[in-house]
Amino acid sequence: MSLLEQLNQDMKQAMKNKDKDSLSVIRMVKASLQNESIKLGKDHLSEDEELTILSRELKQRKDSLQEFKSAGRDDLVKKLEIEINILQEYMPQQLTEDELAAIVQSTIQEVNATSKKDMGKVMSAIMPKVKGKADGSKINQLVQKHLS
Repeated sequence: MSLLEQLNQDMKQAMKNKDKDSLSVIRMVKASLQNESIKLGKDHLSEDEELTILSRELKQRKDSLQEFKSAGRDDLVKKLEIEINILQEYMPQQLTEDELAAIVQSTIQEVNATSKKDMGKVMSAIMPKVKGKADGSKINQLVQKHLS
């Protein structure tokens, strides 16, 4: 089942359950997907493109969450946490810390990285492997740790 079909099905269920939070997040994701397909001039997005859009939406909310926490806006923090939880249901299973460490080490060996100067090479090689399955900042920290 494609992501759009899943979203449509979940949207109907959210309407029946009168779940306004889920409904608004699902509508927002559907709008993002449709806007991207229009922008790219395609009828259907690939799974990879859908994942990119989901990741972007999730990252925006996580960034906003940090801003609202530092500003002391607890009302908005709660709303964003609910949205993040709903979005994460559509994301692929996240990699564990050990799995990430193994991927980081193997990628460092693949590109023959030896110092922090090679950080860009490692990150550009690793990101396609873990797309949607791990947070970029977490990967960045692991790569820095292994290269130091």
